[in-house]
Amino acid sequence: MATSPSVPELVATAQIAASASMDHIAQILNAMDGQNGTDARIEDLRAATVALELIAIDTFSLFEARSQHHFKRGPFSRKLTALLTASRKNDLANRLHQYYLAINVLKHGKGASYRELANNPNAMFVVNPAGEIIADETTEPVGLIDVTVAGFFDGLATTILDAYNFLEKP
Repeated sequence: MATSPSVPELVATAQIAASASMDHIAQILNAMDGQNGTDARIEDLRAATVALELIAIDTFSLFEARSQHHFKRGPFSRKLTALLTASRKNDLANRLHQYYLAINVLKHGKGASYRELANNPNAMFVVNPAGEIIADETTEPVGLIDVTVAGFFDGLATTILDAYNFLEKP
């Protein structure tokens, strides 16, 4: 029976998949050249964006699942954020909390996590106003959190690895 991959191995695999999705998104946008795309291109762009969102959700969820053993019970991310803050790792605590909120928004849509990010003047990524979200299959996909912005996934991966290393330190 094979051993399951470690968190760093999972993150590395996710980064490869995210990079491929970002490359695919860039190719579609280049082909559209700032013009309205065909229905097929818009649908392809929507599918690539959703794939990237799912990679982000899965990566964060696997990190939580693989690291939950560090806490007896309760909400993992909140407990880890509190531990990081108590250890004076405020920057990492802030990054982890913001990515936790972003992943919640990707999973659940508008709610408390969305409101907290939308009201944060120092949000680390693009939080789109809910009123601008169009459920129209003829326009480019726009989500509440723009995962296609350069640096979103790399920031997520770095944050997860930093938190993992903090938890696993001897």
